[in-house]
Amino acid sequence: MGDRTQQEQASPEVRKRVRESFDRQGLMTHLGARMTHIGPGRVHIELPARPEVTQQNGHVHAGATSAVADSAGGYAALTLFPEESDVLTVEYKINLLAPAVGDRIEAIGTVLKPGRTLTVCQLEVYGVRDDGERKLVANGQQTLFRVNRPAE
Repeated sequence: MGDRTQQEQASPEVRKRVRESFDRQGLMTHLGARMTHIGPGRVHIELPARPEVTQQNGHVHAGATSAVADSAGGYAALTLFPEESDVLTVEYKINLLAPAVGDRIEAIGTVLKPGRTLTVCQLEVYGVRDDGERKLVANGQQTLFRVNRPAE
């Protein structure tokens, strides 16, 4: 998607639809994650490093890291789908590159290849300190399936 999408905002309608979907995710709410950027084909999700999401050595747990990465990619894809669409993860692979340390982690999902049915996203997760220091702690790739949203 290129550097242009890093700060570009999605339309107000798309942002509203994506935020409403994110707010319905019980796991993201339970973890304390929050969406910090919604752009065309790019979404950022932050997760504060709290004791409830860490493993035995105090690092953010791989499960929490993977969950926010998965959601960031899924919502990045959703920004490019028609309004009546929803998204399901088909598969993803994540490489844990370093202990997830910092005051929070930031997961960034970026669409690499949009499609009518399947979409491929890049996943990046950074450990971020309040002083601005950032370190890449995980990266991966994801394939998503576009589905029609169930009737209400």
